[in-house]
Amino acid sequence: MKLLKAYRKQTISVLLLLGLTGTVITGCGGGTLKAIPTPGPVETSTPIPTTAPSPTPVPAPYSFPFTGMPSQEEVKSRPFIVMVENSPQARPQTGLDQADIVYEILAEGEITRFVAVYQSQDAKVIGPVRSIRPYFVEIGAGLDAVIVHAGWSQDAMNILVGRKLAHLDQVYGDDAFYWRDKDRKAPHNLYTSVEKMKLGAETRKFREEWKGPVLSFAKDGKSTFQTSSAATSATKIEIPYISGYVVSYEYDVESGQYKRTMAGKPHLDKESEKQLTATNLLVLESKHQILDNAGRRNVDIFGPGKGIMLQQGKQIEVTWEQKNGIIRAYDGANEVRLLPGTTWVQIVPINSAVKVE
Repeated sequence: MKLLKAYRKQTISVLLLLGLTGTVITGCGGGTLKAIPTPGPVETSTPIPTTAPSPTPVPAPYSFPFTGMPSQEEVKSRPFIVMVENSPQARPQTGLDQADIVYEILAEGEITRFVAVYQSQDAKVIGPVRSIRPYFVEIGAGLDAVIVHAGWSQDAMNILVGRKLAHLDQVYGDDAFYWRDKDRKAPHNLYTSVEKMKLGAETRKFREEWKGPVLSFAKDGKSTFQTSSAATSATKIEIPYISGYVVSYEYDVESGQYKRTMAGKPHLDKESEKQLTATNLLVLESKHQILDNAGRRNVDIFGPGKGIMLQQGKQIEVTWEQKNGIIRAYDGANEVRLLPGTTWVQIVPINSAVKVE
């Protein structure tokens, strides 16, 4: 009996053990063992990482006065205007691609010259730099700019001295703010930079506070005359100044820029090797008068006069005049707003054979 009881206890213990491990013995009628599935690993869902929304860009609080491009700081510094040569020996020039505004105007003889305005970009090389003429002085005076040149005509110097205008003249006293490039022959090898010009202005103790004009720019980068019934297609323009100085521009839809060609070849910057471009292009007719046997000219940069303005592949006829210090274009009584970007102003004699396609 003791053995039987012990056996029964042992059997019950085994059954309990089997039950704990997931098996059970069914009744006496020849039952079979059935497995009771043990709980598997609990599946947990992996949280999908969420990307924080990109912050909404905050518009720059200010803009550059001559380009309308964004600026994080209010621009109060005086601009510089540089007389840049355009004879064949001076090409390709350097730094015109970093100017805010470029004026191209006939000088004496068979050449044109550039008046390049610098305020928004710190160009490291600008030139070749050449001499100044009275109408170039008037452009700089209107902009309240520091005028940068190498030599002058007597009439130009009379204006500079008589009005006590801020200027840096490499020929007489300011050579430290220029340098000569050994890869080119004089006089086509004189260069400066924004850094050098700032040093010159500081050394000469020119007034720092800028009192210049403000331009009007279109909002949202949209031309103000795209929907005008007076606007016509203008994807290419040719400006024949004189022999050897045929200038043309062709509109590039992808960039929204007019690409400049000089004497039949893309007009490139010497350092960047990029083609010069304009967002806004003004071709303005002006009175020209030859003054002496050397071919020196008087060019009217005050107006009023007639011209055309090109933006985004279209053109309109405009009137122009220098008002509040800068040349402005008008469509009737309204000033035509510029698109943010660079502006090139081509001043040509009245009745020039300009071709627009």
